[in-house]
Amino acid sequence: MGEIKKAYIVPHPPIIVPEIGKGQEVNASATIQAYHAVGRQISELAPQVIIVTTPHGTSYGDYLHISPGKVLKGSFAEFGAPEIQIELKTDPELADRIVALAHSYGIEAGGLGARDNLLDHGALVPLYYITRSYTDFSLIRISIAGLPLEQLYIFGYCIQKAVARSDKNAVFIGSGDLSHKLREDGPYGYAREGPVFDQMLADAIKEADFKKLLAMDEAFCNAAAVCGLRSFVIMAGALNGYNIKSNILSYEGPFGVGYMVAELSPSGHDLSRDLVSFFECRRKTEIEATRKAEDPYVSLARLTVEHFVKTGKVIDTPDYMPEEIFHQCAGVFVSIKKHGYLRGCIGTITPVTGSIAEEIIQNAISAATRDPRFNPVKRFELEDLVYSVDILGEPEPIKDIRELDVSRYGVIVRAGNRRGLLLPDLEGIETPEQQVEIALSKAGMSKDENYLMERFEVIRHR
Repeated sequence: MGEIKKAYIVPHPPIIVPEIGKGQEVNASATIQAYHAVGRQISELAPQVIIVTTPHGTSYGDYLHISPGKVLKGSFAEFGAPEIQIELKTDPELADRIVALAHSYGIEAGGLGARDNLLDHGALVPLYYITRSYTDFSLIRISIAGLPLEQLYIFGYCIQKAVARSDKNAVFIGSGDLSHKLREDGPYGYAREGPVFDQMLADAIKEADFKKLLAMDEAFCNAAAVCGLRSFVIMAGALNGYNIKSNILSYEGPFGVGYMVAELSPSGHDLSRDLVSFFECRRKTEIEATRKAEDPYVSLARLTVEHFVKTGKVIDTPDYMPEEIFHQCAGVFVSIKKHGYLRGCIGTITPVTGSIAEEIIQNAISAATRDPRFNPVKRFELEDLVYSVDILGEPEPIKDIRELDVSRYGVIVRAGNRRGLLLPDLEGIETPEQQVEIALSKAGMSKDENYLMERFEVIRHR
């Protein structure tokens, strides 16, 4: 039975590599000294596997990329030091086990979509210092994704379970810089959120309080220009359910970017720190409440998707649906969300079938399997999906953007055969100008073109 012996938070500025810094690295001497200490500790632990999460590898919004292949290599050629090269074998068996466990939790992960198999500097900088002391290990490199932090934490837990089911001990490296907004004279300038974020992160790590990591506000982190949070959250998930002794080895921001080196040592299980079980119970309660509250329109959309994904067949409309669903016609949009994020949305502006029921069935299947922005919904995702159904009213022409109200009206833009639509009352859409701009983008049109506008109301079923 394998285990994660230790985890580390480390930064990845190439300038701390002497061959690149050419003397400037002395300004980050505390970071370099801490890195050497990490290398020595890892050498003493002698793990068979080192797992590195990086913000700079092949990255997707809803897919965690694990570098495929039997060998990973890279150099610092991009930073003027091509002579520094690193090449390491991988552990495909452990990577496959991580992927399988992630899928069991409804998280997409794997080796698809790699542009190349070269190590990025988010992995190279830590490996540069680690391999000065220790080289007898296999490497698993994982790129972050744009998933909710809670899902990234659960993915980290999948890594923990995968290691436990192997016969190999591992060390986890969470690679990432902190705020890039610490100094006016720094390359990214200053924002008041910058030092505040770094202090909040330091407090969370000192206390090994992973709930604080998960509570970080996305807008606040964006304002602070944070690089490593998602990497650190995956690392935290890999330590889920353990007592943690933490030690910040160094923190500094000599170039206007926060660099932290910290060590986290797990010891003994602690049920009060099992956040994954808490997430699962809360999610189950929320989904049960949602299912109980859904009306017949939403129920039909959900049952349609579940039946189609499981059998590949179109559902027969249940006869307990309200009469109007069989006898009325209207345009219908079906939206699907997963963990609060859009998972698919397809609809019709005007009816193309003989009833609202048929319209819901057709568009529910399309939203789940044919939205070009997403992969088709898979069976393991079904329990986590939440649906809404919009029944569109008759569009009416308007001549001025001031006739729009984003909370009440959707908008349609038309020019020749091109048209774009945006539903009303969408999160993040606050002005008619935003609404029209997005609708134009969907139609492949610019705001400088001549186009017609229509508005419409919807009856939204959740």
